Amino acid sequence: MNHSRLKHAAAASFLLCGLSFVATGSAWAAAAAPALPAGVVKGPSVEGITEYRLPNGLKVLLFPDASKPTVTVNVTYLVGSRHENYGETGMAHLLEHLMFKGSPKNKSIPQEFSNRGMEFNGTTSNDRTNYFEVFQASPENLKWALEMEADRMTRSFISRKDLDSEMTVVRNEYESGENSPFGVLLKRMQSVAYDWHSYGRSTIGNRSDIENVKIENLQAFYKTYYQPDNAVLLVAGKFDPAQTLSWITRSFGAIPKPKRALPPFWTVEPTQDGERSFTVRRKGDVQIVALGYKIPSALQADSDALSFMSQILGDEPTGRLHKQLVESGKAAQVFSFGMTGYAPGLQIIGAVVKAGQPLEPVREALTDAVESFAKTPPTEEEMERTRRNFANSIEKSLNDPQQVGVALSEEISLGDWRLLFKSRDQLPEITSKQVADAAARYLKRDNRVVGEFIPEDNPQRADIPAAPGVAEVMKDFKGKDSVLTSEVFDPSQDNINARTEIKTIGGLKVALLPKKNRGEAVSVSLSLHWGDEQNLKNKLVVSEFANEMLMRGTSKYTREQLADHFSKLKMTGSPYRFDTTGPNLDAALRLVAHVLKDASFPQSEFEQLRQQWIVGLEYSRSEPQVLASEALDRHFNHYPEGDVRNALTVDERLAAAKALKLEDVIAFHREFYGASQGELAIVGDFDKAAISKTIDESFSGWNSKASYARILNTNEDKKPVHVVLNAPDKENGFYTARMNLDLNDNDPEYPLLDLANYMFGGGAMKSRMMDRIRQKDGLSYGGGSGIQAGDDDRAGQFGMSAIAAPQNLKKLEAAIREELERALKDGFTQAELDGAKSGLLQQRVQNRSKDNVVASGWTRNLYNNRTYSWSKEYEAKLKAATLAQVNAAFRKVIDPAKLSIAIAGDQSKANAPAAKP
Repeated sequence: MNHSRLKHAAAASFLLCGLSFVATGSAWAAAAAPALPAGVVKGPSVEGITEYRLPNGLKVLLFPDASKPTVTVNVTYLVGSRHENYGETGMAHLLEHLMFKGSPKNKSIPQEFSNRGMEFNGTTSNDRTNYFEVFQASPENLKWALEMEADRMTRSFISRKDLDSEMTVVRNEYESGENSPFGVLLKRMQSVAYDWHSYGRSTIGNRSDIENVKIENLQAFYKTYYQPDNAVLLVAGKFDPAQTLSWITRSFGAIPKPKRALPPFWTVEPTQDGERSFTVRRKGDVQIVALGYKIPSALQADSDALSFMSQILGDEPTGRLHKQLVESGKAAQVFSFGMTGYAPGLQIIGAVVKAGQPLEPVREALTDAVESFAKTPPTEEEMERTRRNFANSIEKSLNDPQQVGVALSEEISLGDWRLLFKSRDQLPEITSKQVADAAARYLKRDNRVVGEFIPEDNPQRADIPAAPGVAEVMKDFKGKDSVLTSEVFDPSQDNINARTEIKTIGGLKVALLPKKNRGEAVSVSLSLHWGDEQNLKNKLVVSEFANEMLMRGTSKYTREQLADHFSKLKMTGSPYRFDTTGPNLDAALRLVAHVLKDASFPQSEFEQLRQQWIVGLEYSRSEPQVLASEALDRHFNHYPEGDVRNALTVDERLAAAKALKLEDVIAFHREFYGASQGELAIVGDFDKAAISKTIDESFSGWNSKASYARILNTNEDKKPVHVVLNAPDKENGFYTARMNLDLNDNDPEYPLLDLANYMFGGGAMKSRMMDRIRQKDGLSYGGGSGIQAGDDDRAGQFGMSAIAAPQNLKKLEAAIREELERALKDGFTQAELDGAKSGLLQQRVQNRSKDNVVASGWTRNLYNNRTYSWSKEYEAKLKAATLAQVNAAFRKVIDPAKLSIAIAGDQSKANAPAAKP
């Protein structure tokens, strides 16, 4: 378990869960290993994942699991930003973008993804680049995905015309990052910490390199590194291994083994010889102080121990820094994480401080707490908590084959995908002394980066050891066999209805759907309703505070103890939406009931929360997206002051937070909280009879004292406005537009508008809007449109938004308006409609394969007195929609003249010459 992997396993939502092989419930998993095509060599196998190697050098990992009707295809290339040369920073990431621009057999990859409803992305880091797509399991989808990835591996266009448009998109992504105080600080930390190693360069690159990189350089980079002997292909999910291996051999195996030798990487960062410092001065509303320390490679033995140190210091609310800085009121937030990989990296530790408060005492306290860590070795409680948190996170991350490729890409970049399993197995062996000794070696003054350079006659240098070879690291590792089981679940609406028991327990409408899951996983969704339009007046902020205070202490547990109980019960999420396991479900539900009923609202936690609110609100008030969105919210707001639906400004929320009293929060909880009205859905591996009893004992009889009535949203006619707002010193700007609609989701027009919106701006990267502002004009990294319809009211709306550099916002607005007018005038095409139907319907199937989505769907259905039959009928309407009907509905409802528009950006930049297209 290396430093970055352990930390990210505990913190990053995309890292996988318990890669366990499906022993039952999977026809392919239970079958004999597939016969090998000629020339293919079988490699190691661990917990259901088997490695193969093709004659051209391509590594293939197959992970069959038929428990969900989805497949993930992931290709990891062993090339990242550290392989870039002078003047080429950001090139690996720019190439990632160009890989979606097409190849001879797939000239419009985003269109193909959209037609198949595939989730997809690419990511670039220091050491690797990966591309993945997740889709509904079918031989046709899988065969197409494999052939597409093989085709673009060595035959992508990587053309001058695509670079011209995509360069400005990537530059806009860079500009978006420049809006973030923390993002800018982190880039400076990297560049100051390293003298020579390319880890000192942010993956996004330098602006001038992004703008001026030559297509010949990109093509040479692509031809060198995008080859089968520098790549690992993973297929996970519901598929036939023998057939898949045969397809892989035909598609990828046809690529010749390259004759070139990969360039060697010989730069070694010298030992740092003194404290370093830097200051970033930019417009902003928060203060941040950060410390950086050089640490060994993720392959080095100290890496695991340093991961423990990072968690023990930086975890919230159990970490040492939280207790010393946040609970004392010196800081609003603390953080600790590692940035490392194949080569020695950085440990980043810091604190967020409210603007105007003294920063120097926080810096001194932070430095002392970090560099004295070794003098107070971790307690057994801290070690056990950290082991448990890491183990729980890894178990969860390996239980979902749908995300396996993304998780294993980090291990693949280190040289061997099995490192994750080896590291997990070594968790119990890490000792407090190892953690303290590792901290002592690297958390020292002359290895620190914070601010100033201080001359020193007696340097205290920290030598960073060389990383061992991966063969040495792996020589004694033996993988475990898979033991977990699951069923093959049909995610059709009819099956979900048939498998679900609906009942009323106390004041709750309850949906129970038991099914056999990998790791005995269970998803829970709870919705509680209280209050009415009158008794909730002037209680919006106090209700939000009451909700956020629930997990900060109860009559029996402190905040820290609650966090530990959630961890012990393998609970992730909130009291209202959480995942756990079948054996822990009874205790988890009882704990949630206790939290909801018996919150203690400690004064110290209330003040911490108030400070975090104030800091967060003050931080947001200068953000372009907040400024523009707030302007439209206020324009469309028609509710009186004090109404719970009234849209508050940032300043109004700040004033309310500052004036709020703890007794008001306690009184709200006492008067309103209860389970007299609500919905509860549970999906996963559990016993219905036992859990029904638990629900009854936990929630029945607990009733809200306040009267309850549904509060419906309404729209009011508003004259369109066009608002331009100044956001000084921000590199990125924001555009948003909205019009109200008289629309309910039972209206015949709604499915037609859903399809039209998907084609116009809702279909991710492939839509009319994104084709124009990203693919063609290169103005924006991200944007889209959305259609909303009421389910119990008629307060619908249509909206659009996008980011762009301030000097490009006028072009962006004009381009969006032109595309909207063109769609209304000329209509959509039959090909577009066919693709939208395919994409939307496959996305809905994929969503129903996720237990947490099904559970949340049931609570919403129960609230609206529906079953999943409504979803089935809605999909039938989508399938039956004709092109004439869709175009007519879009023209009937959408009127550009009724759009209200808000644009926020630095007006000094907006009035400057536009960035080159």
